[in-house]
Amino acid sequence: MGSRSRSPVATDPGQVFTDLREVAQRVRDGLWQEVPESAQELPADERPAEQLSQLAQQERDRVLSAGADGLEKLADGRTDEISDDEAFGMEAIVLLEGRPAILVQNQDFASQAGDWAVLDGHRAAIRESIARVGRVEVSGHASLDWVGTAFLVGPDVVMTNRHVAAEFALGDGAGWAFRQGMGARIDMAEEYGAPATDAGPAADGVLAVDGGPAFEIAEVLGIHEDVDMALLRVAPAAAGTALPAPLAVAADAPAELTGHPVYCVGYPAYDGRRNEPESMRRIFMDIYNVKRLQPGTTTEFRPERTVVMHDCSTLGGNSGSPVFDLMDHRVLGLHFGGRYGFGNYAVPLWQLVDDPLLRRAAVNFV
Repeated sequence: MGSRSRSPVATDPGQVFTDLREVAQRVRDGLWQEVPESAQELPADERPAEQLSQLAQQERDRVLSAGADGLEKLADGRTDEISDDEAFGMEAIVLLEGRPAILVQNQDFASQAGDWAVLDGHRAAIRESIARVGRVEVSGHASLDWVGTAFLVGPDVVMTNRHVAAEFALGDGAGWAFRQGMGARIDMAEEYGAPATDAGPAADGVLAVDGGPAFEIAEVLGIHEDVDMALLRVAPAAAGTALPAPLAVAADAPAELTGHPVYCVGYPAYDGRRNEPESMRRIFMDIYNVKRLQPGTTTEFRPERTVVMHDCSTLGGNSGSPVFDLMDHRVLGLHFGGRYGFGNYAVPLWQLVDDPLLRRAAVNFV
């Protein structure tokens, strides 16, 4: 089965779901539901789009139905009977249910079915996490309006990746400064579904909230020499909105690092160069560049490389996302990249408790 997987993360239905038959039944229960036709006939110019939408829904149902068949065969140990269509459908179910990328709206998220129903019991803490993560937006860049994700780790300090900061900052041997003519800020909103009067267009015509608190990046405190990390000093924007309290950063690791439940918060962006487009479509439904909650698990710890791996469904715009421990909501890691079909990488922050750069920045280790 592993050789057929095209998932952007290394996941297997038997490892992701606790009860394969229960998942298969839940998927089937959500299919083939009769939707009453509207009593009002659509205008002629809208009918083709409606027909395309119906065809897309029918194809999605077909794929998920095949996936449910595959899950049942897998549960029965009939792996050799699983067809390519069923393998494709199982992958879709894993990505949509097992490792979802949940839209954030009004600093909140929709309840999930199955194993991730557990998120409801952590809703208050997750909302606090969501409120302290933002999109790194730039001015004066030749081609980009935003470059990644960042999160509050000190009273006036945010953390992101070195490769994110390098889009607007330049090292001169003695330190780092803004590139000429450029500026940057962190916007804590940029959520899906804003009214047109409060929103700006994101990719593919999606509207993103653009009215939340935003904080100017005033200084590049430092770029780490050994790991993909940058620390930036922020200041309230012109409106004077106060910075929220920083997130708690883990000063130690969980007892069990493999298979530990975690979640990312960030802004996945379309990237067809490093990810298979159809897999992305199944996870993100062609909605990109807005804030999402992305649960998953840790998969491996490599202390010699200062790397902890995880299988949350992330994309390029997640660069700089925090990886939270679902049990205590401390930040375990700084997401910095992934390898298609293999998994995702994060800096294990507890390994840097005594790091001079993080100490100077007063990172909130707990």
